[in-house]
Amino acid sequence: MSRAPITKFASAASLALALAASATVYAEGEVNLYSSRHYDTDERLYSDFAAQTGIKVNRIEGKADELITRMVSEGNNSPADILLTVDTSRLERAKAAGVLQSTDSRLLESRIPSYLQDDDNQWFGFSQRARILFYDKNDVQDPPMTYQDLADPKYKGLVCSRSSSNVYTQTIIAALIAHLGEEAVGNWAKAVVANFARDPQGGDTDQLRGIISGECDISLSNTYYFGRAIRKPVKGLSDSIDMIGWVFPNQDSTGAHMNLSGGGVAKNAPNRDNAVKFLEYLASESAQQYFSAGNDEYPSVPGVGLSPSVASLGFFKPDDLAASDIAANVTAAQKLLNESSWK
Repeated sequence: MSRAPITKFASAASLALALAASATVYAEGEVNLYSSRHYDTDERLYSDFAAQTGIKVNRIEGKADELITRMVSEGNNSPADILLTVDTSRLERAKAAGVLQSTDSRLLESRIPSYLQDDDNQWFGFSQRARILFYDKNDVQDPPMTYQDLADPKYKGLVCSRSSSNVYTQTIIAALIAHLGEEAVGNWAKAVVANFARDPQGGDTDQLRGIISGECDISLSNTYYFGRAIRKPVKGLSDSIDMIGWVFPNQDSTGAHMNLSGGGVAKNAPNRDNAVKFLEYLASESAQQYFSAGNDEYPSVPGVGLSPSVASLGFFKPDDLAASDIAANVTAAQKLLNESSWK
């Protein structure tokens, strides 16, 4: 099956040259995407959009903070039409930096739940990952059922986590602050640090591998890392995955914390209409299904079917705390993490 062309630019220079070669500078049939999503499976999203609309996707990839800084420095001359990134805190950083604009779209308003949207419609969440508790089924007979339980002294020396500089750590702490208050979360963080099996290190897959290696018995990780190891071989994880159990925390209260992947229209978008079309495409049934099938994520649009790897984790109650409320507490979360000696 033939696919509409996708142009991937590896650097600012290549994008500038490509745009300069165009007689109209910015062709009507393209959209320029700045993305910190690093998943090869997203290629399907871009090719499907191009096939459906005839709009070519020009893409620059990089770390979120670098892309935001770049958009600021480019100012009115920025070729960016869309910023896509992972985590609520980064979406809010982009908004605070003034590189996004409000998007008036009835389709996005109706399909994306309000708590997954920016209050000013500058960004929308298109996929989610639950940050849940994993444990060694052989060693842990009484696993923690809530995030608060991680502070229980009976789990001393058993817990693995990512570092305090990681955005996933910062946003779950920010969410807990929104629910419980700074004082309670500060005390909780210190108690969790006392339960660490090792200094925080590595990515989410490393937290799961830590259970298999015996370095720890309980870990925090996003579901899509585990779902990926169910769907396809992941070195050091898939072969021993049966020894790992999981808990969706806080099912009798706030629900499981959700991390967000989303995007918005760039403030100086030269192809604004195409940018809105692309965001609306990401909220479509086919794109939402692909977030689940291609990257083991949870769709943001209610009612969209899950891939087998994601569905196998079971049904759960997600935390529907507004993403903007989480973002508002990220600075406080960083402060508490530092005060608790969470490395």
